Amino acid sequence: MRRRHVVSFPVSRDALRAQLWPLPALGVVLAAAAGVGLPRLDARIQHHLPPYLSTYLFGGGPGAARTVLESIAGSMITVTALTFSLTVVTLQLASSQFSPRLLRTFNRDRYVQRTLALFLATFTYTLTVLRTVRTEGTGQPLFVPQLSVTVAFLLALASVLALVAFLSHLAGKIRVETMLRDVHTDTEDTIRRVLPESGPAPAEYVTPPEPPVHAVPLPAGTSGFLTAADEEALLAAAVEADAVILIDRNPGSSLVAGTPAGAAWTRTGRPFTPDTLRILVGRSADALTTGAERTHEQDVGFGLRQLTDVATKALSPGVNDPTTAVHALSHCSALLCGLAKRDLSPRLLHDGHGDVRVVLRRPTLAELLHLVVAQPLRYGAADPSVLARILMLLRELAWHTAPGQHHPIVENLARVRSTVAAQDLHPGERAELLELCANVEEALTGRWPAVVP
Repeated sequence: MRRRHVVSFPVSRDALRAQLWPLPALGVVLAAAAGVGLPRLDARIQHHLPPYLSTYLFGGGPGAARTVLESIAGSMITVTALTFSLTVVTLQLASSQFSPRLLRTFNRDRYVQRTLALFLATFTYTLTVLRTVRTEGTGQPLFVPQLSVTVAFLLALASVLALVAFLSHLAGKIRVETMLRDVHTDTEDTIRRVLPESGPAPAEYVTPPEPPVHAVPLPAGTSGFLTAADEEALLAAAVEADAVILIDRNPGSSLVAGTPAGAAWTRTGRPFTPDTLRILVGRSADALTTGAERTHEQDVGFGLRQLTDVATKALSPGVNDPTTAVHALSHCSALLCGLAKRDLSPRLLHDGHGDVRVVLRRPTLAELLHLVVAQPLRYGAADPSVLARILMLLRELAWHTAPGQHHPIVENLARVRSTVAAQDLHPGERAELLELCANVEEALTGRWPAVVP
């Protein structure tokens, strides 16, 4: 029996990272604090600075200092509005041209967040310093915070460079190849974090155990997409109730409050007492986190969903871009081949005595393959290049799977064959596709014949 350790996932951190506001808000707070603190430092050290250092600081009077600070503040709020507008346009383009589910990838872009943080911090800092400049008409001694104004000038120069870099970054960010690469990278990170590298699981671990007749349902507490399951909380609840918990909905599934998300049963075979059942149901529901959208935190199929959406969108009559669909399928193929070497069996959590207490379902390779193939095959059935890439995907996956994993590949190969037979294709194109079907069958037997140029 294999023992698996309990892993906790920083779901709240991932949710914060997907928001545009936290980093800019932090920049505003720090800038306000610097705008208050630096002028005070200026007042203390201004008359004690060595002459060689003073020559590098701002040397104008109060009027010049106000003019500089006002110019920086006015220009920075304009640049910030421009940057935000460009970001919104990019999000609209990604949503309408590729997939609405790519917006989360843009929101997670640290470059955009840091650029907005720098612009807003410069604006806030400049306004805060501006209030400390005193002229003769105020009835107070003249005061020009030389160091603070110099820092504002340096922040303005940094903002200009950041604007140029941001425009270059944005131009590359909206390229479909960049978006596909980002989704691929995020999905690979999720796979490495969530799935062990122990290889495909034996047959007895593929299917979750059947709950006994006395098992009770565990309803979901809230509606939404299952984003994470708190393994430590589930294990503690199972041990306290002397029960076994089965969560048969994997991350990414849509839950409805009050609808069963799993089941639980006592190890003794006796029914739960009312108090024990109430506590177990409540703690199990609290351990399942739901959200309004899917995330990469524990959902290994979310990246494949995003890539498939891009492929499907590219095959729509309004876009008609089969090349993008082929590129998306290439990324899907690479991810599926990596998943074929991972343990996709149910995750088993053991108590201190080595007994299984919690069973967490994972998506099977058959489900993930169906997710990738079904829609592109339906909407790209008339395009030979899309059909050829799907067959190549099946061939590549066949090469990376063990014989016990071949059944879903054979099923999807039969679907592609029937689709090819139903299409009105050129005889040459049909012959090439049938040859690729034969290549898939050879890969299933461990053969990959070289192609003679």
